[in-house]
Amino acid sequence: MLSWFNAKAEKEFGLQLAEFVIKEMPTELNKKKRDKTVIKRQKIMQQVAVQILEFKRDHKLNVYKKAQLGNSFRWRLLEEQFDQDVVSELTNIVVREMG
Repeated sequence: MLSWFNAKAEKEFGLQLAEFVIKEMPTELNKKKRDKTVIKRQKIMQQVAVQILEFKRDHKLNVYKKAQLGNSFRWRLLEEQFDQDVVSELTNIVVREMG
């Protein structure tokens, strides 16, 4: 039962995903724009989806662990001054990919 609440690996993975996005997504891409930057963001998020699939193979994710992963991802991006709308969009994608 206690392992159900142990989300240390998920929190760390959420931070790793956020660091990847921070590194790959230039500042101009973290603004809400509807031009070629959207395509670049989509490519980055496709790479994130692959990383999530690999993580899911080795980790059983329950609702609590998914929430912890999503929260650590979201808050790390907000700490880096990413646009809140973009952070919400990216976090929703991450949570959806965790399925």
